[in-house]
Amino acid sequence: MTLRLAGPLLLVGAGKMGGALLAGWLRHGLDPATVFVQDPAPPPEMAALIESHGIAAASPRSLPSHPSVVVLAVKPQAMHAVLTEIAPLVGEATVVLSIAAGRTMASIAKPLPGETAIVRAMPNTPASVGQGITVACANKAVTRDQALCCDMLLEAVGEVVWIDDEALLDAVTAVSGSGPAYVFLLAECLAEAGVIAGLDHELASHLARATVAGAGDLLRRSDLPASTLRENVTSPKGTTEAALSVLMGEKGLKDLLARAVAAAAKRSRELSS
Repeated sequence: MTLRLAGPLLLVGAGKMGGALLAGWLRHGLDPATVFVQDPAPPPEMAALIESHGIAAASPRSLPSHPSVVVLAVKPQAMHAVLTEIAPLVGEATVVLSIAAGRTMASIAKPLPGETAIVRAMPNTPASVGQGITVACANKAVTRDQALCCDMLLEAVGEVVWIDDEALLDAVTAVSGSGPAYVFLLAECLAEAGVIAGLDHELASHLARATVAGAGDLLRRSDLPASTLRENVTSPKGTTEAALSVLMGEKGLKDLLARAVAAAAKRSRELSS
């Protein structure tokens, strides 16, 4: 896939997720001359990437024409100020693609002109290695070509799933948006448990990291459901069954994750209000 756009792209925010998107676009052949970045203090690695490709990192008012896409990769708290600044740049053919958690399409539309085409998306941090998954939703003003353009931009960092009901994005945020942190915590806890069981810290950390990564890759590559893969590891009256009797017991992992996802979804709804 080689990325080609109808006009300039303005990326507002080149932090972790914005930077991951930019790196993905460049890997997929997007012409750096068509990209403009607005970020007063990008991380050092992103500043180096921007400089090495000769990408214009100036005020969006220096754009040669209305951008075909404006990608908003800023914190939700900064969104209103950013939208006010970019509103004059939004043309009739511009689509605004937001990856800000909790900001609804209706709230994004308020400072923007007319019936602006808006796509709201929730990627996750594995996008930084091209293994992300993004769920996206479009408002009624988005044309088929604009949706395809946003799909290509998001596919540069992983899989894309489209939904019609924007309200589902709170649950999406709680499952896949925040989900990598749950997996990283699992690796942390597994390593700590290994140390308690007698392993040295370096070996326990290596085993936990490799096990979580390997199991995740197996899950991704396999057509079998997660429950079947779990059962395939579990021998009757064996060591895995003994461990799972704890994890799957009352108030075990299933209950903990249900409460964690509910808390994250609740916070996402609070951010949108």
